[in-house]
Amino acid sequence: MNKHQIAALTALGLALTNPALAEEIRSTLDDQKSVAVTIYNENLALIKDQRTITLGSGQTTLAFRDVSAWMRPETALLRSLNTPGKLSVIEQNFDFDLLTPQKLLEKYVGKTVGVVKTHPTTGAETVEQAQVLSASNGVVLKMGDHIETGVPGRIVYNDVPVNLRDRPTLVMSLNNGGAAQQDVELSYLSGGLSWKADYVAELNATDDKLDLSGWVTLTNTSGASYRNAKLQLVAGDVNQVKEEMDFAQPIVAEMQAPAPAAKSRMAEESLLEYHLYTLDRPTTIAENQTKQVALLSAAQVPVRKELVLNGNNYYYSSSYGDLGQKIKLGVFVEFENKESNKLGMPLPKGVIRVYKKDSSGNAQFVGEDRIDHTPKNEKIRLKLGEAFDVTADKKQTDFKRMPNPGKSTYLFESAYEITLKNAKKEAVTVTVQEPIPADWKILNSSHPYEKATSNTAVWKITIPAEGKTTLTYRVQVKY
Repeated sequence: MNKHQIAALTALGLALTNPALAEEIRSTLDDQKSVAVTIYNENLALIKDQRTITLGSGQTTLAFRDVSAWMRPETALLRSLNTPGKLSVIEQNFDFDLLTPQKLLEKYVGKTVGVVKTHPTTGAETVEQAQVLSASNGVVLKMGDHIETGVPGRIVYNDVPVNLRDRPTLVMSLNNGGAAQQDVELSYLSGGLSWKADYVAELNATDDKLDLSGWVTLTNTSGASYRNAKLQLVAGDVNQVKEEMDFAQPIVAEMQAPAPAAKSRMAEESLLEYHLYTLDRPTTIAENQTKQVALLSAAQVPVRKELVLNGNNYYYSSSYGDLGQKIKLGVFVEFENKESNKLGMPLPKGVIRVYKKDSSGNAQFVGEDRIDHTPKNEKIRLKLGEAFDVTADKKQTDFKRMPNPGKSTYLFESAYEITLKNAKKEAVTVTVQEPIPADWKILNSSHPYEKATSNTAVWKITIPAEGKTTLTYRVQVKY
């Protein structure tokens, strides 16, 4: 067999298709009129793909190509927009095994292929028939009366298996009682599409206001592209009854400069007990792409900074003495999500990254925290880190067990000294929070306190610049 004969055989093998494929009607993205994508928080999306197709009358087969590779086929619904009720689906198959050399070889296990060999000296090519015995971790071929491992030449296949496609395809057997040309919509749920909110905040010089920008980060690993899509996002925890699926979650949003004025970039509305955000323009979500879309921006949002020393409840029922030196204080900022603060939009859960300009005017990262879905008019409290210049020394100065006031009742009395030190050049106020267990009362205290909850005493202590303040108190606890 000469080179021309072998080339013809190869071309014929690649051109031949399964008879079932030859009879089907194919719909591609060229037929698409519009697509709408609604993405939920937990790697779930609702796709609505509208196309104009031409069908034969009666039973026909439609190959709806370029759907998501992570489609949940049990959720697929095809309907005619022109003649509702006259187009029905009899059977459907989801072909997501994509055509690659390895997949093609795997489909031919137990079948016969042609192996084209080239003579190393003359360059002449010959074709020998071989049976594929295995395609796992290499190839095993039976050629005549011997076994070959590896690929001894170029492999020629005589057709492409019916369930092996170059793009994810939903194949439907239809019964069409309507017009030949009609608009249809295929809707389905899919994995491989996710979104998350990222926020960038910049504190002012006095730490009492911040500028806030919100970004939506979309990640598409679904195996399909969505051109000029109507994009909607659902924030909230939607219950799903489904098998677990694992999807890649790359990307952290880049810092962007906050906009100078409050503005919502996506329309927001309530949906059942969730919130729906709609982008005001079409956008293309390409395959294997991460995209960022502006969500909101607000300037000069009032904020309150707080330094907090949190205690523990274990030392109120036993003798401990020294409780720590140079204890670090948490740094928190808090603001309210309300219209009077130039916000007032339900905020999807995400990470808020906070920056502040140094003396040269360069924005420096000062901490980040994660927020949950936050309704309108709720407080947002962020822990940015731990203070460097403000520390605390803490000790138990007295402990004694008092006579039991009753059967199975214990009474303890203890005293404490907390020395708060400030190395800054300006005075600071520290919030001391002590979780005190059981039935308690403070017998005396050097500073006023508030019983914030049933088990928490709170002091607000002012420390002078480059100075220190000592808080002492005595407490009685009854178990």
